[in-house]
Amino acid sequence: MSFPFEALEACRAELEAEASTNDAQAIFPTHGLARLQALGVLSAALPLALGGAWPDATPAAATGLLRLLRLVGQGSLALGRVVEGHVNALRLVSRYGSEAQCAAVAADVRGGGLLGVWVTDGAHPLQLEQTAQGLTLRGQKAFASGAGHVTPALVTARTQADTTVMLRVAVGQGCVIHPSVGGLCGMRGAGTGQCDFVGLAVTPENLIGQDGDYLRQPEFSAGAWRAMAVALGGIERLTTVLRAQLAARGRAQAPAQLARIGRALIAAQTAMDWTRRAAVVATMQDRYEAGDVTATVNLARIAVERAGLEVIELAQRGLGLSAFIRTNVAERLTRDLATYLRQPAPDETLCEAAAWFTQRDLPPTEACA
Repeated sequence: MSFPFEALEACRAELEAEASTNDAQAIFPTHGLARLQALGVLSAALPLALGGAWPDATPAAATGLLRLLRLVGQGSLALGRVVEGHVNALRLVSRYGSEAQCAAVAADVRGGGLLGVWVTDGAHPLQLEQTAQGLTLRGQKAFASGAGHVTPALVTARTQADTTVMLRVAVGQGCVIHPSVGGLCGMRGAGTGQCDFVGLAVTPENLIGQDGDYLRQPEFSAGAWRAMAVALGGIERLTTVLRAQLAARGRAQAPAQLARIGRALIAAQTAMDWTRRAAVVATMQDRYEAGDVTATVNLARIAVERAGLEVIELAQRGLGLSAFIRTNVAERLTRDLATYLRQPAPDETLCEAAAWFTQRDLPPTEACA
């Protein structure tokens, strides 16, 4: 099948308007999500045999999904976070799940289901317990994007043998949803909340893959490229807003402002180049050494983060106090992007990648692009 990219591009302004309207009250973008579902965004990342848009593990899959996530990020970073989590769940199930589990997830998606991946524990880490009544989940997941809207969620839990397992669970009876994290300054529309599991009954059929699969490299690190793609969309959009607002004020030709525009364009293109490289090695990772995949994606993470932070600074300095006015789209974009860029362990990520490539070159990607 082909994906209707032009239709997705056409609804960017609609997604952005909803994101701005919903921000103050941290309202979930239900309209935008429905629009994306109708366009086939949530089914595009399924395996091709199950209704996906691109052949599996191919350059077309890398560039197609990159373009899709970028476009969603340009419209709404909060909605992009939800879509990226959904795609992450599809990827993990397709990689580690059984044929029956893959088919069940595809049926969920075709039926309008929104998936999520919830791995950050709350004050009481999620535990898988063997009781007289069977297997149950008890504990909390924090920073759960789409809480209250995700239907099946992929969660990680510790076992009594001190291993980590993945489970696909229906979010319903046996779960208490707290639909928002109070005080979060950015990404307020992503529905980031907490889920308390209060004895949710599960069966072995809920288990995805084997113990330790979630943390297995290179997939554990490789999946970060999809978050980069969404962030890239936000970087590109903020760069466009900077250019447009300076031009509207008649300030775009001032030398200092031209320098800011130029640096923002360079940063956005740098983020694009690194994200494209990461997408290729992560999507076709069987063609590369595992260490090359992990380290390449980790370098890309840092490159995109630095590009995003630079564009935020350029926008705020270039636009001045107007970039801090709530009614200016630049104000929300800078908050959302700064929050979205807060990926875990950036220093460790950079040092590990640098150590890997100290005595070896980056893997070539041109032949696969």
